[in-house]
Amino acid sequence: MEQTLGIIGGSGLYRIAGFQQEEVLEVETPYGSPSAPLRIGKIGKSRVVFLPRHGEGHTTSPTDIPYQANIYALKKVGVDAILSVSAVGSLKEEHPPGTMVLVDQFIDRTVTRPRTFFSEGVVAHVAFGEPTCPVFARSVAQAVKDAGLEAVDGGTYVCIEGPQFSTKAESHLFRSWNATVVGMTNVPEARLAREAELPYTTLALVTDYDCWHEGHDAVTVEQVIATLKANVSKAEKVILTLAESGIGDLTGSPAHGALKYAVMTAQNAIPASAKERIALLMKPYWGENS
Repeated sequence: MEQTLGIIGGSGLYRIAGFQQEEVLEVETPYGSPSAPLRIGKIGKSRVVFLPRHGEGHTTSPTDIPYQANIYALKKVGVDAILSVSAVGSLKEEHPPGTMVLVDQFIDRTVTRPRTFFSEGVVAHVAFGEPTCPVFARSVAQAVKDAGLEAVDGGTYVCIEGPQFSTKAESHLFRSWNATVVGMTNVPEARLAREAELPYTTLALVTDYDCWHEGHDAVTVEQVIATLKANVSKAEKVILTLAESGIGDLTGSPAHGALKYAVMTAQNAIPASAKERIALLMKPYWGENS
């Protein structure tokens, strides 16, 4: 069976070369429009859906990204798993600019973003101990190897609100937590993917040492962009390799069945408007005509 790979492109990754039969699709959701129209095509064994999280031309700041609409839209078009490609700063000496990290944990330092599909009359609590999918991550790690590249297996991503980079005090604090990288976009993205029961994995691309490293200049946009361009070519190789070989067996993903027992609100107590918003997510449990 053909699988559908969802790609969320971060800073610098706004298109994917190699699409066959490309279609551009405008998708509406109960949470508004996603960051950009979805680009859908075929690469190797996979149907691929690509979404640039900052919009075409990088017009949307991290705080203003429509995270709910983005994940809902990917769910709506039948994505089986999501690979998030993200630019980050390194918090470890041994991970210099140019390093790729397969993140497996998050620390959430955001303050103003909607982080759930379940609100305004409906409450759900999903397990989030493993915020990225270890099953899908194995396929991504294999694609990295098959592309002739290397990636750090595992690491903690501190997600800050932005759009400013960290202060030195913050950067040293994050290092004291033994965090690996710092970025601005993967939360609440990962939270919402779990609520949508979509396996989600982050390929983090290190652009700089943040500002903690005394032997390097403070982070500048020019520095980040220069490294970003080199990183994007690596990410494209990984994406093409993964799509050509296929996502793989996702049996055992913690995303699957995440909502089965998560909704605490009695179904007959949920307002009609809330039921309508989450109908797509709850269809496996409530049926088509819930």
